[in-house]
Amino acid sequence: MTNNDVLKKLRVALRLRDDEIVEILALVDFKISKSELGALFRNEDHPNYRECGDQILRNFLNGLVLHLRGTKENPLIPGEVLLKMKTKSKPKQTQNKSKPKSNKQADLSYVKYKNKKKS
Repeated sequence: MTNNDVLKKLRVALRLRDDEIVEILALVDFKISKSELGALFRNEDHPNYRECGDQILRNFLNGLVLHLRGTKENPLIPGEVLLKMKTKSKPKQTQNKSKPKSNKQADLSYVKYKNKKKS
């Protein structure tokens, strides 16, 4: 398993976007652009693929520790940080614009059921 695979799996498991990974790397004073980061997540046969070096992965892991645990002066609880991240990145629900919902409830008392026991 390569460093690129480890980085991809952490990204998926923690539901991180590119800008969040850039912020995590900035916590340990490691600067990387979104395009450089995107090159790390490409397929190996892509012409713009870039191999993730040990330094990038090491800095990401150190930044992730700071992001989740905080510093000694300002400690954080990792579970709370993950919950905040989860609620922040919830997908938006799409609205169905085809028909507006009416408040009327249909009367289903006349429906005949096939599996209903006969008395």
